[in-house]
Amino acid sequence: MATAATPDFNKDLYAPLAEIDPEIQNIIDKETWRQFSGLELIASENLTSRATLEANGSILTNKYSEGLPAARYYGGNEYIDELEVLCRERALKAFNLDPAKWGVNVQPYSGSTANFAALTALLQPQDRLMGLGLPDGGHLTHGYYTAKKKMTASSIYFQSFPYAVDPTTHLIDYAGLQRQAKIFKPRLIICGASAYPRDWDYATLKKTADAEGAYLMADIAHTSGLIAAQTLNNPFEFCDVVTTTTHKTLRGPRAGLIFFKKDGPNSQDLEKRVNDAVFPACQGGPHNNTIAAVATALLQVSQPSFKAYAKQVIVNAQTLASVLIEYGYKLQTGGTDNHLVLWDLRPIGLTGSKVEKVCDLLGITINKNAVSGDASAQTPGGIRLGTSALTSRNMTEEDIKSVAGFLHRAVQLSLFLQKEAGSKLLKDFIRVATTEGSAGAAQVKELRKDVVQFARKWPLPGADVSTLQRPAGIEEEF
Repeated sequence: MATAATPDFNKDLYAPLAEIDPEIQNIIDKETWRQFSGLELIASENLTSRATLEANGSILTNKYSEGLPAARYYGGNEYIDELEVLCRERALKAFNLDPAKWGVNVQPYSGSTANFAALTALLQPQDRLMGLGLPDGGHLTHGYYTAKKKMTASSIYFQSFPYAVDPTTHLIDYAGLQRQAKIFKPRLIICGASAYPRDWDYATLKKTADAEGAYLMADIAHTSGLIAAQTLNNPFEFCDVVTTTTHKTLRGPRAGLIFFKKDGPNSQDLEKRVNDAVFPACQGGPHNNTIAAVATALLQVSQPSFKAYAKQVIVNAQTLASVLIEYGYKLQTGGTDNHLVLWDLRPIGLTGSKVEKVCDLLGITINKNAVSGDASAQTPGGIRLGTSALTSRNMTEEDIKSVAGFLHRAVQLSLFLQKEAGSKLLKDFIRVATTEGSAGAAQVKELRKDVVQFARKWPLPGADVSTLQRPAGIEEEF
């Protein structure tokens, strides 16, 4: 609070956001209202806890702390050191790891920076790596490139060769990967995905990596919360390095972690190489407010309640898959082992872009996604769905069945809109969905009302829904 002695040039430092910057406050309020009024089904998103939000918005953001605990480039870091050491301890505990065998760097700003730091630690420029191809469910940072362009740093600075899923089963083709590795001779094999609904056979991957003298790295960004809860296979038994984001199934703030093995044949100097790759090679001072939020989230992950949450996430995803199959739709691999469902829309003549756009109009947040066999990831034939966020809003199986019903109605509406548009162009599709007075727009409005009324029955972590009011800039439709 400002006092009489506070000079005018500092009085802004003590005023609340709504007073200093009502435009930003209004944007935050509108986003809160959107999350409250809609159904979040993007598989890479979740709803973090109030405690995590409080830590992330703390005064820790003021401190600069380049370096590591007890080895900083700035003074005044005694409590930041305490924080980072505690976060490391909680990370190892959350994943049931022995600190004599595993270490962790908790400074990465995101999963993508964690991955590039891990590549920097493990490889030299132009060394070879293999990752799951993006159209088959892999991630951009696992070496993705097209015929015309190297898309990310992982393909610009390293030689990359993708492995694939089997075109019939859509499961990872481990035998094909083994044959490719024998020819390509990668220095690193990356496992993990952003759109693969099944678990991984880490033991088989380890055999292939060992046979070719390669490191094995798992990027568990999507599944880390489920792995910590011991509901999926454990990559730490077989991998040299494990990376993850902290904001997906782990339900923390937006950041990354790099775990490194300390006692294996490939572990010589690995701790130093990882730490040096994070800083100074790839980033500057850590975001201490975010590290505090990560630590808080990891404390929650270690509780029995989180294991129950993780199990419910998977049950909800399997329920969603079962109901969609009952409606007659095609899912890649025919179901799921984890938190996500990959829905192939090509058999009914729709694109992921159109269904994503309709769902946006309805208050259902999803994302278009490539499915196996797509000619290009830029024109995807499917959508990706995840149940982590809805489970964080207390939904269980019967509620997910209602959500599946909304999705079925959304797809049938998309088919109607496509027919009404008279063409397959996205701009015509959007026009008939949004033009007042058209039959399609009327159906959009009707279904949106049902979705919003359902969504507003549920709590929203980080917000007191009993006091929420519609903010300026959002018109109430009904």
